[in-house]
Amino acid sequence: MQKLHLDGSHISLQRFVELADSPVSITLAASIRERLVRAREIVARYAASDQPVYGLNTGLGGNLQHRIEAEDIPGFQASLLLARSAGVGPNLPEWISRAAWLSRIIGAARGASGLSLTTFDLMLAMAERGLAPAVPTYGSIGTSDLVLAAQMGASLIGQGEMWDNGNCRPAAEALRAHGIEPIELAPKDGLALANNSSLSIALAARALSGARSTMDLAQAITVLSGESYGMNLSIFEARIHALRPAAGQEQAAAWFRAALEGSSLYGSGAPRSIQDALSFRVVAPLFGTARNALALAEKEIEIELNGAADNPAVLIDTNEMLSTPNFHTPALALALDTLAIAHVHLATASAQRILKLMNPHLSGLPKYLSPVGGASAGLLPLQKTTASLLAEIRLHAQPASLDAISVSEMVEDVAPQTPLAARKLATQTELLQWLIAIEALVAAQAVDLRKPKSLGRVAKMLHSAIRNSVLTLHEDRATGPDVAAVRQAINADELRSVLANIGLTAL
Repeated sequence: MQKLHLDGSHISLQRFVELADSPVSITLAASIRERLVRAREIVARYAASDQPVYGLNTGLGGNLQHRIEAEDIPGFQASLLLARSAGVGPNLPEWISRAAWLSRIIGAARGASGLSLTTFDLMLAMAERGLAPAVPTYGSIGTSDLVLAAQMGASLIGQGEMWDNGNCRPAAEALRAHGIEPIELAPKDGLALANNSSLSIALAARALSGARSTMDLAQAITVLSGESYGMNLSIFEARIHALRPAAGQEQAAAWFRAALEGSSLYGSGAPRSIQDALSFRVVAPLFGTARNALALAEKEIEIELNGAADNPAVLIDTNEMLSTPNFHTPALALALDTLAIAHVHLATASAQRILKLMNPHLSGLPKYLSPVGGASAGLLPLQKTTASLLAEIRLHAQPASLDAISVSEMVEDVAPQTPLAARKLATQTELLQWLIAIEALVAAQAVDLRKPKSLGRVAKMLHSAIRNSVLTLHEDRATGPDVAAVRQAINADELRSVLANIGLTAL
């Protein structure tokens, strides 16, 4: 059981990802509960007045002009959720549901949602018991996650399905199994549960967490490729990068210099080539740019996670309820799309290094990295797999945030498609993992054939981890299983821990 104390402090992406891994016991600072109480007083005052407030005493979207009488507002909450439970497709993984539920709790604790205390406390109880509303894949366009969030919110009234510590079952059944009864929602509860970006945050958190770990590995494996190729290491000299310090470039070059400490390529006389191919020569600008894109995306998701996306929002300090545009998430969508494009640059360079390591005219090593030559295919068939992966990685770089149609009586006429951008990035990152596993296998084979006097500290660790899982290729064999074994080896917690302890990750 993890613990989270909500007191208004900033919650990092890393902490959020950790919290979503399991049930979490959430406590509130006295100041937070006080804000929730004050927000409800404001909601009650507006609900009893004649002043129109979007979604409280009016219809939604194209029904904006319809007024809801005060006595009908409580009953409108359930129908609001059920009518908008229009998501389709397979349920998203349990982790996504748990993260989305946690995100809504964190956002609602800001007070701007005006959730009733009864509803909020039930949400806390569910998180502590490992319960999270199940949600289908398709239905959100990023102008809040209205359709899918409504489907999640409906679980509080016993509708839909719910994840219960690994099992998915009817919501009412799951609640009662934990001694909880479905509730009746209070004024504004329905809209507060539906009109938020919690699912976009959950999807983006998972995608960015995977992207960071994959980028760390890709950068480390680039070092192994460079040493196996016998690249010219002068390209990492600090004075060169100071001449044009583009975003992240100097930091990336410093990382490569530290990672290459102990390599026999230093002090071994003249390099094999005055200038290597760009896939080796420009890795500092490539990774500097990619890490800059990753950092921007992480910044934007933390803004969403720690902000209040509600519309209308309860402004406690001035006792008001005002419409907001905060449900719209183009900054996060554009950042995710940008990172997906940056991944293509990394993937293309990786694929080119794979091809060059197998080319004897460029690498100086046996053809296809086969020790026996002749009719041996060596690692050549992996070039086709490489090309297949690169094509899919490029396909997933198509920006999701460019696509929108007018919906809801043409009131909602723009959309960032944030959930799609996040899901697309997560799939692309998975493909990139396979590609860098191929590069790692190829680079390890090239090291064995070149037989350098010594490897730098990062390449040495990676080569050892790979060879503990996959033997050197001496004669033709199936290499697909080798790639799978290498992928598992380079993702091992022990290897990541060692890299982290020597300060070579997440620079």
